This record gives sequence, structure tokens and C-alpha cells, in this order.
Amino acid sequence: MKKFKFQLETLLKVTRMKKEDIEMQFAELSRKLEDQRRHKEMLLKELQQWQRDYEAISREGKRVTVLRLMQFNQFFAWKREQIELQNTMILHTKGQRQKKRKELMEAMSYLKSIEQLREKRFQEYREEAFREEQKVLDEIGLQLTMRARKAGETL
Repeated sequence: MKKFKFQLETLLKVTRMKKEDIEMQFAELSRKLEDQRRHKEMLLKELQQWQRDYEAISREGKRVTVLRLMQFNQFFAWKREQIELQNTMILHTKGQRQKKRKELMEAMSYLKSIEQLREKRFQEYREEAFREEQKVLDEIGLQLTMRARKAGETL
């Protein structure tokens, strides 16, 4: 019997490669999201540190000039802007990752259906091969029986 050949083998390979590509993109977006979250945490820690510094200066009772107050306020406003920008970037990346997750699930589902079809075709091939083998064995058995009968008749 001829070797098993799945007609959609090329499609199966292409679909697997596409799924792997989407997995890599999803992983990259996940890493990017984690980096953005770490950066946001760093910005928040910097803001908290400067707020503690500002409070320490205020508690010491030193005279704080208007210029110094303006600098602190500008810095705090700038840091809050950076944090908001980081929040926006995080939301955007979450949305991209969510889209990629959906794309990945669709690709996995499509791949699974093709693999199931391949498995079904392979099972059919094996059953056909078994039937052919049985047919050949039955034929051999019949020939042996006929020879044995002929040999018994000639004696």
C-alpha cells in the first residue's frame, strides 16, 4: 500500500507557523506590558520619594523660597503627567495584547480542527491498510487450503 499522504499537510505547516508567530507576538506584548508596569512603579516611587523630601524640608522649619516651591510643584506636575502617560501606554498595550490573545485562540482552534482532520484521515488510511492486509492474508490462506486439498487428492 502507498505511504500516507495528507493533502492539507502544507496548510497544516503554514497554520502551525502562523500560530507560533502569534504566540511570539503575544509573548512580546506581555513582556512590553510588564516593562511598562515596572516603569510606572519606578515613577510612582520617585514621586513618593520627592514628596517625602518635600515634607522633610517643610518639617525642618527651614525657610522655603517661592522659587523652590514652584520647582517642587512643577516637578510633581511633570511626574504626574509621566504617570498618566504611562497609564495610557499600559491601557493601549493591554488592548493590543487582548486582541493578540483572541487572534491566538482563533489560530489554535483552526489548527486543532486541521489536526483532527489529519488524524481522522490517518485513521481511515490505517483501516484501509488493515483491510488490504486482511484481504492478502485471506487470499494466501485460501491458496494454502487449495494446495493442501490438491495435495490430498493426488495421494
